[in-house]
Order: sequence, then C-alpha cells, then structure tokens
Amino acid sequence: MKSIWNQVLQYLFIRKRDKSEQLNTNTKLMHGMNRISILMFLIAILVMLYRLIFR
Repeated sequence: MKSIWNQVLQYLFIRKRDKSEQLNTNTKLMHGMNRISILMFLIAILVMLYRLIFR
C-alpha cells in the first residue's frame, strides 16, 4: 500500500509513477483534478500566511 506522501509527490510530478500501475482516462482525469486541488490548497496556505504576517 502506497503512502499518502508518495501519492502527493506523484501528483506534483516530483516522483515518477509506478510503470506497473494501470492508467486509463478516468485515472488521468482524477490525478489532474487532485493535482489542481493540491496546488490550490498550497496557494491558499501561502496567502493565509502572508496575511497573518503582514497585517
């Protein structure tokens, strides 16, 4: 069973995905949506930290 951090690294293209894992169109779309969600979350955290520090 893969850890959550391995999945996050794969979504963000930091780690290459396992070649033995089967990939179809639905999986590609799901990974794309997860990638967007993670990036939006990280941007929101950065905005919140900026507002906390500079206000």
